[in-house]
Amino acid sequence: MIDTEGDCVEWTFPAEPGAVRTARAAVREQLHGWDLDSLCDLAALLVSELVTNSLRHATGPIGVRLVRPAGLDDVLLVEVSDPLPDPPRERVAHPEDESGRGLQLVAGSSRRWGTRPGDTGKTVWFELAVPG
Repeated sequence: MIDTEGDCVEWTFPAEPGAVRTARAAVREQLHGWDLDSLCDLAALLVSELVTNSLRHATGPIGVRLVRPAGLDDVLLVEVSDPLPDPPRERVAHPEDESGRGLQLVAGSSRRWGTRPGDTGKTVWFELAVPG
């Protein structure tokens, strides 16, 4: 995890199917509390995609973290962590594929995104622009 000054909230969810719904609701509620309602739908969608990826590939707890970095009023940083060390790979999904679009969605909808190794796995992060 990156130490960041500013507002921060984080949760840990078990690697169970209900984690996607619970993570989405937690993100929406927190963003509403921060008066960032305009980002609720997009942030919840992208968190859903990343938590779903974690559920498909990892067996341990899934972490979700939201950060409003100090001095950067126009940025929301979102992180999803899991115990699997392998970084996710973007792939081209064919029209008949039922999965494989999550990272494309993150890449196309966020300002920046990436991955970083952690002590016990990896973190996939993305930044959303906060409307002024």
